[in-house]
Amino acid sequence: MTFRTALGKIIMIALTFLVFSARPASAQSPGDPPPPPAERIHRIENGLPPIKISDTDPPLQLSLANLMEMYKVPGLSIAVIDNYKIAWAKAYGVTEAGATTPVTPRTLFMAGSIAKTPTAAAALYLVQHGKLSLDQNVNEQLKSWKVPENNFTAQQKVTLRRILSHTAGTTVHGFPGYESGDTLPTLVQILNGEDPANSPAVRVIHIPGTEWNYSGGGVLIEQQLMIDVTGKPFTQLMREILFDKIGMQDSTYQQPLPADRAAHAASGTYSTGFTVEGKWHIYPEMAAGGLWTTPSDLARFAIEVALSKHGKSNRVLSQSTAQEMLKPQFDPVKQIALGDAQHPDRMGLGFFLGDATRPDLFGHIGDDEGFQAMLVMFADSGQGAVIMANSENGILFGDFLIAQIAKEYGWKNYLPPNRPEIGSGSALRLVAREKGIPAAIEVFRRMKKENARPYTVNQETLISLAYELYTGHKVQDAIAILDVEIHEFPQYWNAYDSLGELYADTGDTQRAIQNYEKSVQLKPDNQGGIAALKKLKSLNK
Repeated sequence: MTFRTALGKIIMIALTFLVFSARPASAQSPGDPPPPPAERIHRIENGLPPIKISDTDPPLQLSLANLMEMYKVPGLSIAVIDNYKIAWAKAYGVTEAGATTPVTPRTLFMAGSIAKTPTAAAALYLVQHGKLSLDQNVNEQLKSWKVPENNFTAQQKVTLRRILSHTAGTTVHGFPGYESGDTLPTLVQILNGEDPANSPAVRVIHIPGTEWNYSGGGVLIEQQLMIDVTGKPFTQLMREILFDKIGMQDSTYQQPLPADRAAHAASGTYSTGFTVEGKWHIYPEMAAGGLWTTPSDLARFAIEVALSKHGKSNRVLSQSTAQEMLKPQFDPVKQIALGDAQHPDRMGLGFFLGDATRPDLFGHIGDDEGFQAMLVMFADSGQGAVIMANSENGILFGDFLIAQIAKEYGWKNYLPPNRPEIGSGSALRLVAREKGIPAAIEVFRRMKKENARPYTVNQETLISLAYELYTGHKVQDAIAILDVEIHEFPQYWNAYDSLGELYADTGDTQRAIQNYEKSVQLKPDNQGGIAALKKLKSLNK
């Protein structure tokens, strides 16, 4: 792993983005959530502990605003759920990097794979009304396309229950979408992997019902099934079955997005801070990843499912259907959405579920080109949150914000998912910027000694800081940081590999060779280092 590849997801300091709060109460529509309580919001936005610099210097505070700046997140939108109601919603930043249009709570974001959860609810509505069966072979009702039979389907069949629980044995994890101007495939062409589709054919490669494999491809079978049994377009179905019934007025599966909706949509942003070409990708794979929505609308959906579980609402699902949706179908699953290695997720029908220590937890995460989102809901306490961002760092920020919301609102049994988190790296970048490199080095050493969350450090912490400094043209500062890295972690191969790459890029061939040789000595299978050494030695002859 090289200096760049190990840290390709580490974000450099970017332009400062303005932070905009939710609209004032006077500008609210009747269905809007109330404005956020100022004190609670302030604690959530500033939830990281102050960073001690020295006994004489005042501490520094990492706020949501400077974190958005560091990680090049143009816009964020949040909805907090408490006691089965939207307690408040708030928006931050701008709809597009470098622009000035503020995000509002009604700005549209792409939900990524969270799109699968309203789709699942609508499919269960059709089951509830006798249009579909959970446990029938889907080929008996599919008309426009059939699941190709093979050895895996000889004894067990693809059913709606298995599709919703990702146990149907189907292929294709996710979809890249299509750039503006591309020729869009039909749903049948996508299922068959035919031009102009840019994804493989959806096929059965495991015996249905025997194992769990996340499959967006299976959800497209679900989409086709819903269309075939109702004779209605998918976008119309979702509006009639779900959106109109529970007031999700800012949600649509329309792909491409119509002009009137596009005017209120955020533009996707890569982790580098650059806007997605054409602002966003188009997803004809609507059921799997084509939902445009807001945190408030997704919160309304989560509340409806939770209330339905307890028989307190039946606008879409009956109590028994909602309970079936939130009942574990497979335990545990191989993908982490809500838990960690010690508390692995289970799978319901459409939703990831908490483990046995958090049996009422349900939710999903989503990732489309330049967008990421998170939905978390506790069905029994009526608490939850939805975070959406026009950034590939949205889940990173979602984990950070949900942890702060959970602390502020006293969520029981909450635990952070097992993913990279905002903490020491961000703190050191702020210290380096505000107080200089020597101060950042001293703070790092203190963090390493104290080893306390959220400011724990590891072998990559200083390397990420060096990368940011180097890409900001502060070469000597980057070298100084990597010298400390080598002192602190003298047996870590990537410390030398990183310094070797830095020296190679700056033309110091001799020092580059020395550090690459040490890297390969510590990690003999470091193929990148071996290749770099071969190239450098040939140039040095």
